[in-house]
Amino acid sequence: MKLTLRVWRQKNAATEGAMSTYEVDGISSDMSFLEMLDTLNEELILRGEDPVAFDHDCREGICGACSLVINGDAHGPERTTTCQLHMRSFKDGDTIDIEPWRASAFPVIKDLVVDRTAFDRIIQAGGYITAPTGAAPEAHATPVPKPDADFAFEHAECIGCGACVAACPNGAAMLFTSAKVNHLNVLPQGAPERETRVLDMVAQMDEEGFGGCTLAGECATACPKGIPLVSITGMNKEWLRATRKVAKR
Repeated sequence: MKLTLRVWRQKNAATEGAMSTYEVDGISSDMSFLEMLDTLNEELILRGEDPVAFDHDCREGICGACSLVINGDAHGPERTTTCQLHMRSFKDGDTIDIEPWRASAFPVIKDLVVDRTAFDRIIQAGGYITAPTGAAPEAHATPVPKPDADFAFEHAECIGCGACVAACPNGAAMLFTSAKVNHLNVLPQGAPERETRVLDMVAQMDEEGFGGCTLAGECATACPKGIPLVSITGMNKEWLRATRKVAKR
C-alpha cells in the first residue's frame, strides 16, 4: 500500500502546530496503525528528520495510551483502540489525517502526544476505596448480586484512553468519570465513600476545564470498550442523591 499521511506536527506546547504531509510506501494491510507510524518514523530518522511523537504502550488494546484522531474519528474508523486498528481498514492510495486529541483539558505536549494527567487527578479525587482489604477475602464473604457485579465489571472496562473527550463536541469527560464512579459505587466495598466519591470526582472534573455534557452521545459511540451512555445518567443520579444527603446533615 502507498499512502499519503497528513500528520499534526508541533514542537512543544508553547509553539504553533501545523499539518505536515508524508508519503509512505510498502505498507502491509496486516500492519497495525502504530506499526505503520513506526515505518514512517524509520524513514524520517534515516533522512535525519525528527520522528513523529505519539503515545503507545501495551499495543494490545488494554492501556489506552494510543490517543490519535484519524480522519476525524477518535481511534479511527473502527470501534477499537488505535493499536488494534489495522491498515486493512484503509485502501491503497488513501490520504489519512492524523491528529492528537482536541480538548482544552488535554494540552499538546509534542506532535500527537497530549497531557492526560487531568484523568489521573479525577481518579485521585475519589476513584479508590479505603476499606481495609488485607489478604484476599473468601469469595463468598461479601455477597454481590449478579446484576450489580455485571454493572461494575462493565464500567471497570474503561481504560481511560480519552476517546470520549476527543469525540465529544463539548470536550466533556462525563463518560470517563461516570465509569469510574459507577464501577465502585455499586459495590459494597465502595459504600463508605459513595457520596464523597461522586461529589469530589465531579468537582475535580469541572476544575480541570472539561466541557459540559449535553448528551450528544458521541462519547459512547467512540468508546472502544463500549461504556454505555446510560452510565452518565447513573452518575447524575448518584450526584443528586449525594447532594441531597449532604444537604440534610
